[in-house]
Amino acid sequence: MKRIFLACLSLVCAVAFNSVFGATIATVVGATPVLGAVAGNVLSFMGGNFIPAGVLPAGVFTEIWTGEMIKAFRTAAENLGWYDRIKSYDQYVNNDVIHFTELGGDPTVLVNNKTYPLNIETLEDADKPISLDYFDTTATPVTDDELHACSYDKMASVQERHRDALREKIHEKAIHAIAPSANTDDTPVLLTSGEAVTEGARKRMTFADILAAKAACDKMKMPKNDRILVLCSDHINDLLATEQKFKDHYNINQTDGKIARLFGFDIYEYDGTPYYKVSGKSKLAWGAVPSSTTDRQASVFYYNGRMMKANGSVQFYHSAAKNDTLYHRNLVNFRKWGICLPLKVEKSVGAIVSALNA
Repeated sequence: MKRIFLACLSLVCAVAFNSVFGATIATVVGATPVLGAVAGNVLSFMGGNFIPAGVLPAGVFTEIWTGEMIKAFRTAAENLGWYDRIKSYDQYVNNDVIHFTELGGDPTVLVNNKTYPLNIETLEDADKPISLDYFDTTATPVTDDELHACSYDKMASVQERHRDALREKIHEKAIHAIAPSANTDDTPVLLTSGEAVTEGARKRMTFADILAAKAACDKMKMPKNDRILVLCSDHINDLLATEQKFKDHYNINQTDGKIARLFGFDIYEYDGTPYYKVSGKSKLAWGAVPSSTTDRQASVFYYNGRMMKANGSVQFYHSAAKNDTLYHRNLVNFRKWGICLPLKVEKSVGAIVSALNA
């Protein structure tokens, strides 16, 4: 609708300009202004400039599409409340790089000191630039025939599918970056302890496993406010099947994607959480294909106050059909810059992985 409105507006402006210009010339030479206005539009049409370039024939509006794409990525997505709650650092992005100040440590604290003069300590802070990740979609062909014959807005449909694919991949990368790489005292990776199930060859998640995650957070002295637990689909289904209290509270809150609050965690559901090699409690690398025999999907918990996200630029790529002599097709795709990661990993993240059947 917006595209049609802008096209009509451009057309009206073109007609008005041609009319005024033609009427002015006609007045100068002593002809009728109305005749000049008509002649101005006729000559413009014959010269190929009656309709501004790119308005109607191609249906490709680079600036509009780029702007709509940027707006879409700054709009809350349904059922992704965990991602929406992460603090945005968009305002600090410059040329798709974000700069942090790496603090040089804390001063020494003296108790009942009687020795003077005091020592002098320099706290050396440093700039820490981080380049944003970039995500590319593969090119989609849209022919001139499709643009002229379709009963729907073909290009808008293509844009929407590119946007949704980018958004999903960005969220998967975000939760993967948040999840701990391996099990340590400061980044616990716990295993589920419920009954064994044949499907998936794993053990179910129980309330006891969430309570164990709470205990791990308490041990790390993680702040009690803003603790987030993102459950994978397997663990959600485990709790729905075995815990009536969880089933009663599931999805009562439909406004921000939070499905429950339990043991101090705001609980969310997301299918794109990372996989771990169960034997070593180690996270699979980004993009690695999990093994059905050794790897299982995890739920991720973290302190939201130490997470960050930043959206960078969006680039719209377009190869015009008028330059394609063989297929008369447009090729379109997008590049989106962005990042999400912990500001500090230690004592702020953890995971619960499905244990293998013994």
